[in-house]
Amino acid sequence: MQALTKKHHTDKIDVARFTGPFEKIVKIRQFADSLGLSDTEDTVDYRNAFPEFAGKESQIAVKAYRLREALTQEQLAGLTGIPRRHLSDMENGRRPIGKENAQKLAKVLNTDYRMFL
Repeated sequence: MQALTKKHHTDKIDVARFTGPFEKIVKIRQFADSLGLSDTEDTVDYRNAFPEFAGKESQIAVKAYRLREALTQEQLAGLTGIPRRHLSDMENGRRPIGKENAQKLAKVLNTDYRMFL
């Protein structure tokens, strides 16, 4: 027969996670700080770790998803019909991706097209 165990009441919650727009998460953190709460998360947001990539998320996404699928620019060009030089320009921020190209890329790279916009 198992003995009854008494659970101790705790007045602390050590985890609270949120998803949403970055700006709103920042506001939640500021509000939590104003209440005297502390952040125990060990991770760092990529925007803070790599501020040089701010505003370049879509460019980085093209290369990241291409590398994830182990494709060269030439192979991706063949699969999407987008010229290789255009892909290079997209990855380097010299050419906008656009919705039509984003949809082509998403289909081949197995992701949502909005990742590239």
